Amino acid sequence: MTIFDKKILLSSLTTVAACVLAACGGGGGGSSGFFPITTPPTSTTGATPTTFSGVVAASGYVPGSSTGNPTLKAGYYQKATVFVDANGNGVLDSGEASTVTDASGKFTLTTTQTGQLVADIGASAINTATGAAAGSHLILRASAAQVADQGTDKIVISPMSSEAQRLVEANGSSYAAEKANLVARLNGPAFNLGTAAFTDPLADVNTLSGATQYAALYEDNQLTNRYTYATAKLDRKDLFPDNLAVAGGDPRLVGLSGVTLTNRDGSQATPTLPSQKQAPITFAQAQQAAFNVEGVPAYDNIFIIVEENKSTDVIVGNPRAANINYILNNYNQLKTYYSTGNPSEPNYTALGGGDDFGIHDDNWFGCGAAAPYDIKDVAFAGGTASDGQVMPTQGALPPANSKARSGYSDPNDLICGDHPTGGTVHNVPGSNLFTAMSKAGLTIRTYSESMNPGQDVRADSILDNSVTATYDSSKLKGATNLDGSAPPTLVGSPSFPAQGGLYKVKHGPSIAFQGARSLPDFVANNRTIFGTQYQEADWLNSSIYPVPKGWIYDQFGKDLDVGDVGNINFIVPDQCDDMHGVGKDTSCANTNNDGQAAGTTRADIYLGMVINKIRSSALWKNPQKRVAIVVMYDEGEGGSNGSCCGWNAGGPNSGAAPVTVDASGKAAATTPPPNYAGGNFGHGNSIFGIMTNQQDVGTAKKQVADSDSYSHFSFLRTLQDMFQIADPAVDASYLNRTKYTEAFITANILALPEYQGSADTHFDSVRPINHAYVIPANYTQKLYANDIVGVQDPVTGKLEGQITPQVGPDTSQNNVWATR
Repeated sequence: MTIFDKKILLSSLTTVAACVLAACGGGGGGSSGFFPITTPPTSTTGATPTTFSGVVAASGYVPGSSTGNPTLKAGYYQKATVFVDANGNGVLDSGEASTVTDASGKFTLTTTQTGQLVADIGASAINTATGAAAGSHLILRASAAQVADQGTDKIVISPMSSEAQRLVEANGSSYAAEKANLVARLNGPAFNLGTAAFTDPLADVNTLSGATQYAALYEDNQLTNRYTYATAKLDRKDLFPDNLAVAGGDPRLVGLSGVTLTNRDGSQATPTLPSQKQAPITFAQAQQAAFNVEGVPAYDNIFIIVEENKSTDVIVGNPRAANINYILNNYNQLKTYYSTGNPSEPNYTALGGGDDFGIHDDNWFGCGAAAPYDIKDVAFAGGTASDGQVMPTQGALPPANSKARSGYSDPNDLICGDHPTGGTVHNVPGSNLFTAMSKAGLTIRTYSESMNPGQDVRADSILDNSVTATYDSSKLKGATNLDGSAPPTLVGSPSFPAQGGLYKVKHGPSIAFQGARSLPDFVANNRTIFGTQYQEADWLNSSIYPVPKGWIYDQFGKDLDVGDVGNINFIVPDQCDDMHGVGKDTSCANTNNDGQAAGTTRADIYLGMVINKIRSSALWKNPQKRVAIVVMYDEGEGGSNGSCCGWNAGGPNSGAAPVTVDASGKAAATTPPPNYAGGNFGHGNSIFGIMTNQQDVGTAKKQVADSDSYSHFSFLRTLQDMFQIADPAVDASYLNRTKYTEAFITANILALPEYQGSADTHFDSVRPINHAYVIPANYTQKLYANDIVGVQDPVTGKLEGQITPQVGPDTSQNNVWATR
């Protein structure tokens, strides 16, 4: 249940009961929402008219950049209606004075009325930054305090001016305080362009230059997306809060038959009923709700570190995984998190696109790619990434050999050869997380360890006997455990060559998607990260590919330093530093994925190094930024049918197929790709830990554990909410199985035969990770049996990781993402 801050802000316009929706946790207590208390306009009879003049400033995103940073331009809105919003409802009412901006985005308005100024930007208004129509309805505003600050003849209405007033209302603070907070938020290293140096963040972006202007444009573009969504919510009269953010459960399910909760012993639990009430959303609520979609706070950046092949009980309490356990014990975690399938590739595909599409192996993206799933990649001409990395040319396809293309052995092979005619499709069409972020002008990157310098990013790394080194944890720069202690001493095989498959494209969340690989910035957004065993000097001895001049060994470290990381960043350690294991180096050993071998220690040391690097950055230390680190695993050890939350609950003969959704919200099954039913059956429970900078530099709670059931599909839905690249009122805007909420399944059950026999519709459906749902008192946590029995430490003889399923709700119903 959302907790609301009741501070009251008095202004000349309105008294607002305020709450930082994006900072609220879930859980008991609190009200049913914040509802602004408006006061009628003050009588202006006999008052002296005031002339207000200024501009409505705009940013414009221009698709097509190949560098990794979007092309953004400054401009103004023509034909925007500007009015004095006397009653604070965001709507031009009868009697409120108004005017229209000219070809230069300027407005002049003379009136005796007072209050905030609102710019109503219709879909046909022109954004001069792009020369195109706005396309969607957008409402922006400038507060009365801002008008007094800037002067009545120099008013700038913009996404940033709207944000200043939203923050005032959200935090119960003042215009001066939030203006200063915006300066602190935006100043610093910016996109490898230098240092942003704002003095007035609400100034006309067209008057700025260099790193400062680009930082403003990037922020304005994100804010434009948010406020366009807020305007849509207001126009639709959406109910507040969002259905899947209502404490206790989805209000759409109340009274429906077939909504069930079933324990493993067959006993029934009574679903909780929503304790919050909904009402049509107000203007102020809509602007706050746009930063708290489905109860998921807006974040600026998230770093997702993906480990390999360890289930929950293998890691919990394992002394070889001290850093992971430090996160679980001291920060936040999901206690019932299910992977999608076995082996690795279907899980990464699920993270990138919300389905594994039947993939159940680790083969290259050309396998099964017969028409209409044939490959459409084109040769890459080369270029330079936003951080200066030289990107060499690449062919239309990676090298035609089994070392570069997993599963490729014969060009005439009918499944993984040059012209496949059968097999499971590995080249997935349609939208995915990468295309959705790109469409919004946001950045998403994958940082991978141990790529051969100069190689095709779509190809596995290759054995290079010229690159040799000895793993020695005592010589690793920055290798300090998260608790400040020294890491374990671990020394590997002497002068060991860089193995083939240290970097594997099966671990790339974007690789399976044709649309992602076809993005202009695909190569630029697949970047390098520092390693452990093989350092820059070692890789410069490479004999496989020509090392590009000026090659950057650690783009991740540089990007953190120069403010050029993505909004979403997947961090993929190599197969010796992710607990997987490859080759014969003794430091890389993993035995039966039981967490008892040296490879677990090695990966945990690397995890600490990566997290320390993030936490030492200016980005993490900026209290006005919201930054999160997720440490998760691709899969557990559960075998078949060990998953939840969007999986094929009916099994391989259920008739499961991808669906399309029409304008009315009705789903229809499509013709599934070959062998679609062969995947998505789960692989048990796995670790999911969360750290945020708001816990380190702010007031966010620690040691929050959410035991509701989630999956890779749930996490992807959460990312779509976190960066507002989907709309809860439009099911089709969610990627593939991420739209399979309990309400969606119930309404479209005929198109979803895999759910027709569900005995536990809550467990089998997807929900955002927001802890709005309160687990019933007699419901037992569903953990896959193989993942809770524990592992015996061969050194101490102790049983580690044994887990007892939880009965009933968590002691705290706090949201793991909450920023307060």
